[in-house]
Amino acid sequence: MAIVASDGTQVYVRIEVNAKAKRLILRLDERRREAVTVAPSPRQVKAAVKFAQERVDWIAEALGRLPEVIPFEDGAMIGLRGEPVRLSIEGTGRLAVLEPGDPPILRVPGAPETFGARVTRYLKKEAKGDIGEAVARYSEVLGVTASAISLKDTRSRWGSCTADRKLSFSWRLVLAPPRVLEYVAAHECAHMLEMNHSPAFWAHVTHCIPDWKRDRAWLRTHGAGLQSVGL
Repeated sequence: MAIVASDGTQVYVRIEVNAKAKRLILRLDERRREAVTVAPSPRQVKAAVKFAQERVDWIAEALGRLPEVIPFEDGAMIGLRGEPVRLSIEGTGRLAVLEPGDPPILRVPGAPETFGARVTRYLKKEAKGDIGEAVARYSEVLGVTASAISLKDTRSRWGSCTADRKLSFSWRLVLAPPRVLEYVAAHECAHMLEMNHSPAFWAHVTHCIPDWKRDRAWLRTHGAGLQSVGL
């Protein structure tokens, strides 16, 4: 639904029902550029609508602060391991190639209509390698072994760990500085020992990444920017 802020800005709000929610929740969907209000049950949908309407000015302000969307298109500048890279459809062969330069150029030849998908495929491949190496490194440090590692394109989590030691990561971490990916990998490896955020858990993270607070702060500040790439 669309609602109007006091300054005339029109914002979009999506209403969802989630039985796991214990209360009304309001969050931003940074990729769709809209707000989401979550109701614990269908009976509370009207309350969820009112909840959003009462906070429409905050929603408009928060959406207005989101980073500019950077689509995967010829000539666009994106980050790769924290460094600027220019995308180019020009090239030879079938495989994407990162060409050194100032800035480096990621040449992704092929049909224009599949350019975005091929850029995404390249980035996922790079992310899989970087994350796999980081997980192996910190698993050895902590004496644990992951049962599986997968990549996703999640909105709210950069990584996750299940009770059976299955790790999942956002491929968008490859856009960030390497130390940030390293922190998330260490974080999820630590969860294989502690499925919580207790002092014992953070002690494991510190053992892997002594200055992890710097990297967590980077994600909190720049995470929305990673989510705005390739939309």
